[in-house]
Amino acid sequence: MSSKLEQLQVMLAPVIEALGYQCWGVEYISQGRHSLLRVYIDHINGILVEDCEKVSRQVSGVLDVEDPIPGEYTLEVSSPGMDRPLFTLEQFAAFAGEVVKVKLRSPYEGRRNFQGLLRGVEEQDVIVQVDDHEYLLPIELIDKANVIPRFE
Repeated sequence: MSSKLEQLQVMLAPVIEALGYQCWGVEYISQGRHSLLRVYIDHINGILVEDCEKVSRQVSGVLDVEDPIPGEYTLEVSSPGMDRPLFTLEQFAAFAGEVVKVKLRSPYEGRRNFQGLLRGVEEQDVIVQVDDHEYLLPIELIDKANVIPRFE
């Protein structure tokens, strides 16, 4: 996670948790004048639109005061959804046994994209089994990771 995202996570998590939600993760997509700050929130009872609105108002106030992002951007507050993004080693460990799609910042063993069974974590590595091969992917190389929803 980049230092900007870590800074935002540290700044926003206490605000979100004070409202009774879990700060699942933060994404920042820089697109010139149309940048996007996406904050994922979660709750044991799920997330409704009203929850996102409530958190958005509080987070927006903090961002206005702290001003951590130069220029204009759109704030979006969302639930992680069925194709839940994974940000931390704890989240990867909690979703062991699920099928995941992982994109790396730079190639690892000749490739950047992996889709397979999430076996768990080992120290700072995420273990993904693709066909008959287990890959130990360093967490700091992971750009994006999502759970692939299962429809039984």
